[in-house]
Amino acid sequence: MSQSPAQDYAAPDYMFPEGFLWGAATAAHQIEGSPLADGAGPSIWTRFAHTPGMTLNGDTGDVACDHYRRWKDDVRLMRELGLQAYRFSVSWSRVLPDGTGRVNQQGLDFYSRLVDELLANGIEPLVTLYHWDLPAALDDRGGWLNPDIAHWFAEYGEVMFRALDGRVKKWVTLNEPWVITDGGYLHGALAPGHRSRFEAPIASHNLMRAHGAAVKAYRAVGKHEIGLVVNLEPKYAASESTEDKAAVERAHAYMNRQYLDPALLGSYPDELREIFGDAWPEWPAEDFALIKQPLDFIGINYYTRNVTRADGSYPLRAGAVKQPLGTYTETGWEVFPQGLTDTLQWVKQRYGDLPLYITENGAAFFDPPVAEEGRVRDPLRTNYLRKHITAIHDAIKSGCDIRGYMVWSLLDNLEWSLGYSKRFGIVHVNYDSQERTPKDSARWYGNVIATHGRSLADPLPG
Repeated sequence: MSQSPAQDYAAPDYMFPEGFLWGAATAAHQIEGSPLADGAGPSIWTRFAHTPGMTLNGDTGDVACDHYRRWKDDVRLMRELGLQAYRFSVSWSRVLPDGTGRVNQQGLDFYSRLVDELLANGIEPLVTLYHWDLPAALDDRGGWLNPDIAHWFAEYGEVMFRALDGRVKKWVTLNEPWVITDGGYLHGALAPGHRSRFEAPIASHNLMRAHGAAVKAYRAVGKHEIGLVVNLEPKYAASESTEDKAAVERAHAYMNRQYLDPALLGSYPDELREIFGDAWPEWPAEDFALIKQPLDFIGINYYTRNVTRADGSYPLRAGAVKQPLGTYTETGWEVFPQGLTDTLQWVKQRYGDLPLYITENGAAFFDPPVAEEGRVRDPLRTNYLRKHITAIHDAIKSGCDIRGYMVWSLLDNLEWSLGYSKRFGIVHVNYDSQERTPKDSARWYGNVIATHGRSLADPLPG
């Protein structure tokens, strides 16, 4: 007797490799609040947000999620959700108010206590040294345009390594250098708010020199792992035209290869010279010897793809094409999980078998108010996460060495110049009361962690 189609069906097996690390991510300026408390110095984001017209509604990080005072409760929430890891960043100016020199012990103690609490709750800390909040005192000295910043950053890194290495076993130098320079030095949408095609390559190069100097400092005093986090966005041609294909190569070089190539291959993509023209400097060979340091892993932040069409605009002479049948998030980013699989396979093909972590992945969607029963229904976010975690599993099956996944973000928070208008969190934050409410996506994600991926095959909650 033949079986029915239902009897023939076998649910896909989404079991992830042993040791795969499940967690969530945040950034200091987006959640901590109290930016000048206990001896901390101002950062460029403190200044930028307090400059009229630079952020939506004049929103600042003065309070944010008040994590600086509520960190114990937040760690307890992480434990309740079943997180195995927590990726967070350190505020450089909280530890070194002037950027160099004197250490603010109260600031350093905050991160030491946070790490201890995470470990006591069975949560592994992943620490990012720089997530965009440069000390204002260093910006006064040129910031990322000053070549001395490589030494300043290494000094800061050594302070953190000596204080926390051992308790912290996974370190990140920089988060998304592309965003730092594109937003902060080329288009002015992010701190420090500069708009110069001559400054952008200099800032990028000094970021990479600082990355290399920090890795060298870690090898001298650290005993565990250190890597770099980049945001990658696969580029697809809008047509088969020669112009669109060339635009894709430029866009790909500008966003995806500009930082990985020097860090892992020791050179910049040739296309950058065409993109920046007379603003592209000649770099000394010894700089690349500093930049190309052996790394233990690469962190990849993935949100969306870009369909590219040549249109003559600077700096890429390319434009993004919106897809008429696509689903888009509140930030206008297309939901395209296949792009994550494609990106991971591309990294393996170009750079080899270096271990990878998905250090950010998530989406801002409209969230309804917290219901009377304390529930926040966010089916679009839950579906987004399921599709992207499944895409990671596909990449692992194809041979990619992916060691962990950090959802962005643990909490609704300050979305930089967009203020509090976009909510990425799997935990809802009432910014008036600071009450935290796990959304449906948080409960769903906790079940994925508890089943090590197997529940990805289950129907989504109603």
